[in-house]
Amino acid sequence: MSGPAAALARRAPRSLRWRLLSATLAAAAIALLLAGWLLAGLFRDAVTRQFAGLLTAQLDQVVARLEVGAGGAPALDPAQLSDPRWLRPYSGLYWQVDAMGPGGQPVPALRSRSLWDADIAAPPDEPADAQVHVHEVAGPGGARLLLVERLVRLEGAAGSPWRVLVAADLRDNDAAVQRFNTGLGASLALLLGVLVAAAGAQVHVGLAPLRTLQRAVAAVRSGQAARVEGDVPAEVQPLVDDFNGVLDRNVVVVQRARTQAGNLAHAIKTPLSALLQAAEAARRHPDELAQLPALVQEQVALARRHVDWHLARARAAAAHGMPGVHTDVAPVVQGLQRVMARVHATRGLHLQVAPVPAGLRFAGEAQDLHEMLGNLFDNACQWARTQVRITLATEANTSPPRFTLIVEDDGPGIAEADRDAALARGGRLDESVPGSGLGLAIVQELAGLYGGGLSLGRAAPGLGGLRAELQLPALGT
Repeated sequence: MSGPAAALARRAPRSLRWRLLSATLAAAAIALLLAGWLLAGLFRDAVTRQFAGLLTAQLDQVVARLEVGAGGAPALDPAQLSDPRWLRPYSGLYWQVDAMGPGGQPVPALRSRSLWDADIAAPPDEPADAQVHVHEVAGPGGARLLLVERLVRLEGAAGSPWRVLVAADLRDNDAAVQRFNTGLGASLALLLGVLVAAAGAQVHVGLAPLRTLQRAVAAVRSGQAARVEGDVPAEVQPLVDDFNGVLDRNVVVVQRARTQAGNLAHAIKTPLSALLQAAEAARRHPDELAQLPALVQEQVALARRHVDWHLARARAAAAHGMPGVHTDVAPVVQGLQRVMARVHATRGLHLQVAPVPAGLRFAGEAQDLHEMLGNLFDNACQWARTQVRITLATEANTSPPRFTLIVEDDGPGIAEADRDAALARGGRLDESVPGSGLGLAIVQELAGLYGGGLSLGRAAPGLGGLRAELQLPALGT
């Protein structure tokens, strides 16, 4: 199979229309087949019971006319029976009287003229007195007959009771059942067609909102609309809301990226201009060439700090809110503790780190968590005299859950009036200590992008230095 037919076959299993229609067709076909089988059986049973009732009336007529003849043999005057078919050979209506022979075997003793020279071979049976039994037997010429029988005991009759049989041809009965089944099949087929047409109309109407949604999405893709708008069913509205949320986030990300690119371009413009002017000055005044390496190193370091700053912001902004992004806190804290212990080993600092709650996870990138914690740890170790203490607290009752990491040292601390300046980008309170002035600012910026924050204060008594509290979103404890 190839061409359009093959393409349709490939698309069909993925089509909602095809699935709904095929499921409706299968369910309707099964239901109608079962209904047809049930109705046909009920009609056949009803016709057979009615036919048996008519034959029972005929049996009562034969029994009423049955007499005891000479020698105790059964006798019946055919002229006393009202139906002329009793007298017409092979008319399809027959009666027969059997005497019960030795061993209980029936022996035909009397029969209607319609049987001519044939007998009805009734199955072995012994109904109770006055009880009627119904059988289906073979008749003259192999015709199917419905037979009713009864045992009769007459006064004056010697020996065993007589078995009276009345049978009739089932051809008319079968023809009536066949006509009914034919009409029933045609009616059910017509009903199936109507149901399929109704299902098709229902599917068409039911999927109409999806076509509207498709046009709305196409309008967004072509730039004709900024959001998916329109009247949609309540079942589809959450999808539309989520999609619009993605569009809104995409707009925010694009705007943020443009702003970041503009800020970065503006930030490195000054170092580049300074380098260009220095190079031009060195070209014009060769005696100033000795100052060029230091200036280049200074301006490149400045540009690099700005690049690192904006890359960190861009990475955190992209990771914020992304599903499935999380980082175990314990390995990061333990790894940084080992690093800081080696880096500041010559100073003999005591790093006291409280156990991290089991299962605590940061809802963000591992690199950003390293960046924030690393800056806080390094800042505390640089300013501490002998001791740095790190503790964690969780806030499970907030939405979303949060955790707070507290870093304290026994250094000089930061006066309350200078704390805002310490968090400003490039803010440095002591030029004697190496650094770029971006550490705490980067921590505050990254924490803010994740919905957290950084606050500075005075450490607990016994330490007295700086206390930095970093709040971050958590996935659970």
